[in-house]
Amino acid sequence: MASVAAALAAVVGAMWAFRGLPGGTMLFWLAPFPLFAAGLGFGVGSAVVASLLATLLIALVGGGLPLLVFLMLFGLPVPLLLLAALRDGGVSLSLPLALLGLWPLSVLLGAALFLADDGGLEPAMRRAVEIALARLGLPAQEMLVAELVRVKAAAIGFWASLALLGNAAGAERFLARRGLLAVPPLPWSAVRLPGWYLPLPAIAAGFFLAAPEDGDAIALSALLMLLVPLFLQGCAGVHARLRGRRGGGLMLAGFYLLLLLFLQIMGPGLVGLGLYDQIRRRQAPRNS
Repeated sequence: MASVAAALAAVVGAMWAFRGLPGGTMLFWLAPFPLFAAGLGFGVGSAVVASLLATLLIALVGGGLPLLVFLMLFGLPVPLLLLAALRDGGVSLSLPLALLGLWPLSVLLGAALFLADDGGLEPAMRRAVEIALARLGLPAQEMLVAELVRVKAAAIGFWASLALLGNAAGAERFLARRGLLAVPPLPWSAVRLPGWYLPLPAIAAGFFLAAPEDGDAIALSALLMLLVPLFLQGCAGVHARLRGRRGGGLMLAGFYLLLLLFLQIMGPGLVGLGLYDQIRRRQAPRNS
């Protein structure tokens, strides 16, 4: 019953957006909430069944493109994240945090391979950007289009990762307040990446530096996607440092307000904080 209810709620949210109905954008990004709730409240199996059922329903009522979008953004990563988090009877967010960078990267590389025979991913993104600008009534200036193409895939991956994380945290809090949470509380502020993850952004940076200037969109997007988990770890570090302090809630609200206003400035700083916390954690056992 939980799986069916979660699947129906996710399908309504997704299809509301795909049909262009009012409020569709918000409902679309809330579509993974019921899938996470099913998994955290009734076991990972419930989330897997809910995702499979939602995928089947969208295939029946939405067709090819909505099905592909739902699968890549929510249908596959939600059960994958839950399976990675709830292993051996315990809870660990280390691997799920890494997957928030690795999953968008795998989708990016898969799309690049799929579109290789049609000119590649960059021309497809260029067409999408030009269509979007035309719908907004904005001139498709070459410099603007080129810059948007370079970061479009990374931006989609970034917001998808935030949506997955936000819905998972929201589902946990929703269930905990009603006594329905079937797992231990998730250690959000204490999360750390696996040690093997750190070389991956460095490798992606090497590919980006080696790419030609007019063909570096995929390399840049890959690098930015792999930095998202470090960015999120930096946010967790801010939460950990403010926990228990007087006025901590107000300071967190101010922090996120500044983050929204000055993302391009604070983003690199949070990546640096996440990297610092990761290195400090790895060095701690040797120093103790």
